[in-house]
Amino acid sequence: MADAKKKTPDDALATMIANLKEKTGRTLPEWVTLARGSGLAKHGQIVAMLKADHGLGHGYANLVAQSALQGDAPAPGGEDLVAAMYSGDKQALLPVWAALEKAVRGFGPDVDVSPKKTYVSLRRSKQFALVQPTTKTRVDVGLCLKGEATGPRLEAAGSFNAMVSHRVRLETPADVDAELVGWLRKAYDRA
Repeated sequence: MADAKKKTPDDALATMIANLKEKTGRTLPEWVTLARGSGLAKHGQIVAMLKADHGLGHGYANLVAQSALQGDAPAPGGEDLVAAMYSGDKQALLPVWAALEKAVRGFGPDVDVSPKKTYVSLRRSKQFALVQPTTKTRVDVGLCLKGEATGPRLEAAGSFNAMVSHRVRLETPADVDAELVGWLRKAYDRA
């Protein structure tokens, strides 16, 4: 059997957009018009409305909400997204991000640091972790460590983010210690 070509995130997004009309009855521009017409201004509100009122699955609702809120302006680059995440009352958390990024980039040249609007995805062949400044005093690191036992510091992800199995809460650069780097490395090795 021939090896299937690995899909990139862009390939997956293109497939999702291409399948949207068949799966939901509307194209992405039609859904974006509907979402913008709702008067809702927050991503979570739009996702909830699309799921509750129109029966969209979470992935499609998330895609529509992101597209509706993006507007006609081009998406900012990765550095701009990180700067925006750690601006204002979250600026004091930027050293935590810097320590995390330095540690993860040390795993190898195949680490892909991919900033999104509210978090940074850490990928290899697939996502192995994500980093999110959740509050003005805390950064959450989500880890893909399915089957790993939880403990006082390594918690189950719960409702934090469905794309990860575990979460670690950080408040200072010192929290990026050998224990956390070990968990990140384990997740990286599995990706």
